[in-house]
Amino acid sequence: MKIRTVCEFDDAVQAYSIYCPELPGLVSCGDTVEDAQRNFKDAVSLFFSPDSQEFPSSSIVSTITV
Repeated sequence: MKIRTVCEFDDAVQAYSIYCPELPGLVSCGDTVEDAQRNFKDAVSLFFSPDSQEFPSSSIVSTITV
């Protein structure tokens, strides 16, 4: 999956922040652009990782590929 990201330097904290407009609230940062990108990849991976949450037996749980 390819997603677009926006990386900006934040003068207040002297670090790079990176986010994806299509994934609101998912943000990461790093001391360099490369660090920020690597950290964001980790965050996206965790964001899309399956959860062990239990659902009622009446729920329809499925998996999709995008």
